[in-house]
Amino acid sequence: MLQPVQRTDKFVPPSRRVSVVVHAPDPISRAGVVSQLHAYAELTLVDRSRQRRGQVALFVASAMDRATLRNLRALVDAEVRVALVVDGMREADVLGVVGCGVTAIVWRRAATSARLLRAVRAAHQGEAHVPADLVGTLVAGLGRRKDPLTPDSAERTPIGMTPREIDVIRLVSEGFDTGEIAVKLSYSERAVKYVLQHLTSRLQLRNRSHAVAYALRAGYI
Repeated sequence: MLQPVQRTDKFVPPSRRVSVVVHAPDPISRAGVVSQLHAYAELTLVDRSRQRRGQVALFVASAMDRATLRNLRALVDAEVRVALVVDGMREADVLGVVGCGVTAIVWRRAATSARLLRAVRAAHQGEAHVPADLVGTLVAGLGRRKDPLTPDSAERTPIGMTPREIDVIRLVSEGFDTGEIAVKLSYSERAVKYVLQHLTSRLQLRNRSHAVAYALRAGYI
């Protein structure tokens, strides 16, 4: 993971570059990741003090704990798309990470520059990118979950849609527009638009109506 790579010579217009902020537990890990990402002209590395909404946060963690999960959720809630690099996770950790809105995961031991690039691209586009050995864990965990909308499981988070997405799409299904949804949920209109755009992009849905239909068929609303 820490082996330096040479920067590519391919020119990428600034408008097509992806801004990336690296969150790492120590300076050495951060330097290694920055060195890997610096090889790609399509990525613009940004210091955390200049973090802007809409870019990708590449979050490196040695293990999952409550503090790490809170940090990931805070990034997603701030409308930053996240790619997670982690040593390992238990099943409950996997479901918690995906449930809070992180869809791109890379094992730290396998985090080559190419894999990091694919994870950043996937996170930026709202697409799923997880190690092959996690797929079975996700499927098994989903099969054991109760209905995510029942009162006794209100804190559980479905894998397909996050609680915030469910709140927004439920109001869309009731005919409320973006401004009205923002008022009801105490969000900004920009946040509501981001939730809808992220949802339709991540699940490859055509529009809001398609998203409502998906949520109905999946039992989320």
